[in-house]
Amino acid sequence: MQAAIEKEGIGIIARFERRFNHSVEKVWGALTENDKLEKWMSNLEMKDLRKGGNIQFNFNDESGKSFDMKIRDFRERAVLGYEWGDGWVRFELYPDKDGCSLVLTESIPELNQHTSKDLAGWHVCLDMLRAVLAGRAMDFPMDVWERWHEEYIRAVKRMG
Repeated sequence: MQAAIEKEGIGIIARFERRFNHSVEKVWGALTENDKLEKWMSNLEMKDLRKGGNIQFNFNDESGKSFDMKIRDFRERAVLGYEWGDGWVRFELYPDKDGCSLVLTESIPELNQHTSKDLAGWHVCLDMLRAVLAGRAMDFPMDVWERWHEEYIRAVKRMG
């Protein structure tokens, strides 16, 4: 399901919602434990998992380059929010009787040529998270990303 996108100032807020037949603890582990995180978002590495701590973004391109992103909000097994470019991302987990729901919100303060790429990336990474939780490993599917990128190009254009 495509993210819900709303205009905010000269930017947008995108909200992805996913339902999982897995416990909050299992999904939280996939979001925060490096051995699981690398299977669906290989650029990220948890360094200091706490509010005010940091997450490292690795370029994974032979350059060895990386940068730190500050954790803005943290509540164990419930909320993880951190800097993302000039904006932020926030994961929220909500338990229910058969698993949990995940809400990923991204704030993009100013639209640019990278916006639709970023949204398509999160969309595909959430699909990869679902596969990891089901015990399946998968490489980043560029063909799927390209299809979603086209969808998000149109969605971002509608925002102005």
